[in-house]
Amino acid sequence: MAIDARPPEAEGHEIVLNMGPQHPSTHGVFRLVVTLDGETVVEAVPIIGYLHRGTEKLAESRPYLQIIPLTDRLDYLSGMAMNLGYVLAVEGVAGIEVPERAEYLRVIMAELARLASHLVALGSFAADLGTWFTPLIYMFRERERILDMFEMACGQRMTPNYMRFGGVSKDIPPEFVPALRSFIRDMPAHFDEYESLLTTNEIIQARTRGVGILPADIAVGYSISGPALRGSGVPFDVRRAAPYCIYERFDFDIPIGKSGDVFDRYLVRVAEMRQSLRILAQAVEQLPPGRVQNKQSPAFRPRKGEYYSRIEASRGELGCYVVSDGTISPWRCKIRSPSFVNLGVLRELVIGWKVADVVAILGSLDIVLGEVDR
Repeated sequence: MAIDARPPEAEGHEIVLNMGPQHPSTHGVFRLVVTLDGETVVEAVPIIGYLHRGTEKLAESRPYLQIIPLTDRLDYLSGMAMNLGYVLAVEGVAGIEVPERAEYLRVIMAELARLASHLVALGSFAADLGTWFTPLIYMFRERERILDMFEMACGQRMTPNYMRFGGVSKDIPPEFVPALRSFIRDMPAHFDEYESLLTTNEIIQARTRGVGILPADIAVGYSISGPALRGSGVPFDVRRAAPYCIYERFDFDIPIGKSGDVFDRYLVRVAEMRQSLRILAQAVEQLPPGRVQNKQSPAFRPRKGEYYSRIEASRGELGCYVVSDGTISPWRCKIRSPSFVNLGVLRELVIGWKVADVVAILGSLDIVLGEVDR
């Protein structure tokens, strides 16, 4: 398909450049057609759909339980959170209660997923900006510990299929809590290590400060959420604004930026990792004994109705709207994915900046194409 992204006033001296669909900085199959005047971006057209798998349509022909593995493949860097958003919507339709221990396990897994996701986001972001691979390898080192814990809990590392209607698939093994306590104890020093490598790094400073500024009013107008929104100084976090699970029991802060530039979006993610660790420390201390699931039939039929759940996933607000007609499959399952919504502001951010800045700006939004295309 031919794309002419040149503005009407173009006089023939601009060039049209395809970034993608296979470009290292896109971290997935994504195409950005940019019109350049020299190296300055004068127009940009994002093109998505290369990973479309029809997840929402598939959900209409599968039993509710069999849809959970589909959610793993949306944001495949944060599968636990994707599981959680969907099962909360079905529980809302069916009126299913969740045991207290399972609520704590859900929070623990969701915050571990946030940490694992941010580690990939920041490590790859640093590599894109020219700090080479040392920070990326360091962050993957800690991410492996998280994936090891996921494997302990459910036997899988990236596609967990762990959440269930009424709880989680199984209880954690005895070695999980010691591994988690060790992780909580070790991570603050690693966070300091990352910041010593990146936050005051001359390359990072030069490539991110004052670049890709997203004003708060524009961020709200585009329905941006997650670190991209909070980097613009808007203290909105679903865990605080509309608490779900048992997040109201935990003490944590909502980090925000000041300028709304690429650097602020980076700083917010670093600070959020520290807050996730703070939540984990409280959750593991409060973890009660008891059951982990109110077991449902694999072929259960929720009552007729509809429900919209919203959670603070790793990249922002994940919404899941489920409509039940009383049969074994949902009549409709609509997913509000944060990366898809956040990507809408990309054109606004890149126009007027250089090609190299496009890489930094796109990296600061931290999209995952699996949940963009769905």
